[in-house]
Amino acid sequence: MLSRTAHQLIRRAATRAFSSEAAASTQVTLNFALPDETVYNGASVYQVIIPGTEGEYGVTANHVPYVAQLKPGVLQILHEEVGGGEPEKYFVAGGYALTHANSVTDVICPEAVKLDDIDATAVSSQFEKAKSAYASAASGSLEQAEAQVEMEVNKAMGLAIGVNLS
Repeated sequence: MLSRTAHQLIRRAATRAFSSEAAASTQVTLNFALPDETVYNGASVYQVIIPGTEGEYGVTANHVPYVAQLKPGVLQILHEEVGGGEPEKYFVAGGYALTHANSVTDVICPEAVKLDDIDATAVSSQFEKAKSAYASAASGSLEQAEAQVEMEVNKAMGLAIGVNLS
């Protein structure tokens, strides 16, 4: 009985300490990594807008813990509160985002590129090449599946830069 009561008191104290620490936080600590590069390590930002497979969502300080698979789309990083400048935008091909209870968010992607660095002509060309490969591949084959993924990624990348591909 005594140990159970002590355990409950310790849990309540830890919860109160965590709650007051989280309430003081106004920034998200962002870790954004690719297999061959760390884009951000411990960067303090106002908000991260993440293209999750279940929908786009924003993470600000004190967000509930959350794990999401990313779909091809635009990852936006707002360094300051709304009205404080343009968000930094990256096209991500997929990956995962983990938001921890202490206002830390980890974004791990196999590939990411700044939107400003995307060449619309190259995206259109790659989409058409993948579309052709899809049409010529045997139905249900690995080649057809790979071409379909390539088409979907290039279509999403085109949408991110304002190019409509179909």
